[in-house]
Amino acid sequence: MQNLLPEPPATRLPADAEADTALAEAAKAGTDDAFKTVAARFPAFSGAWAALAESALAEKQPVTAYAYARTGYHRGLDALRRNGWKGHGPVPWSHTPNQGFLRCLHALSLAAAEIGESDEAARCAQFLRDSDPAAADALT
Repeated sequence: MQNLLPEPPATRLPADAEADTALAEAAKAGTDDAFKTVAARFPAFSGAWAALAESALAEKQPVTAYAYARTGYHRGLDALRRNGWKGHGPVPWSHTPNQGFLRCLHALSLAAAEIGESDEAARCAQFLRDSDPAAADALT
């Protein structure tokens, strides 16, 4: 069935050069403490929360990953709403500042699945695909 209503415009979060630079430096250090420093300094920056969630998933710590991913997800929703998002519509993966939020959404889906929250895992996976199928493809 084809949707005859126009799709809302894509939401593109503003770049934060200072947070991006701090995250790049933390990635060079390669430690959770470095990522935690970025998250503490820039708590609204989903990229830092995504890095922490992904690290926790890699370390087989799904509850910790869930907490980090949920924090970044909610901070990302706040940012999207401040930038005109009305609860639906594209959030393009190709726009780099959106990637922290989308990575948090993916990590939240994975962590939810690992702790047995299958409904939440499915909802987040669908939300990711609805936001941008390219994000889902890139992250899975």
